[in-house]
Amino acid sequence: MPTATTRVRHDRGMPRLAPVLTNRDIPAAELGAMRLDGELYELAAGWCPIDELEGPAHRAAAVLGDRSPRLIAELGSAAWVWGATVALPRVDEFCVDLGARARLPLSPLVRVRELVLDPSDRVALGAASVTSPLRTAVDLARFRESLSTVECEAILELARLGGFGVEECREVLNRRRNLPEKRRAAKRLTELLGGWVLRGAGAVVSPR
Repeated sequence: MPTATTRVRHDRGMPRLAPVLTNRDIPAAELGAMRLDGELYELAAGWCPIDELEGPAHRAAAVLGDRSPRLIAELGSAAWVWGATVALPRVDEFCVDLGARARLPLSPLVRVRELVLDPSDRVALGAASVTSPLRTAVDLARFRESLSTVECEAILELARLGGFGVEECREVLNRRRNLPEKRRAAKRLTELLGGWVLRGAGAVVSPR
């Protein structure tokens, strides 16, 4: 049966499951049985009640799973959390703040980097964290050896979601001297976002 920690919501006095469940909440065998019964659907490393409408907070919790909450979803995993890509990357990508004393998972299916993060680079979605749309777009442009069509589209969608353009990306790149892959990222972001202008809270394509 679900543990007390999973019964966080109530509807007319009836207990309901938490929006995202992991093996910490319910044993894996029982989660699988609940899925077969049509009560849950699988989402990354988590499970959601069938009546839950998936959003960024659900995806952030699901990709984190039962790992340390000090891990911050980044790069492709963060793009998926924000809804900028449809498919979850084959390798889960996380970062930790350089000052955090986090136990780094050892797995070929998980990649973790230690980074210096400004407060604005990180967004808390419940108990899970993810890099902001702006930081995610800049990091994809910096660290991918080559940008796939899916990643280019993800950067454009992140810009739309975050309401930023190439100038905001340059501000992030110029925070620190001698930033690795700074020129490559600036070139890519200018090519992708150079025709974008901000209107109100959103970003739209402006033909040139």
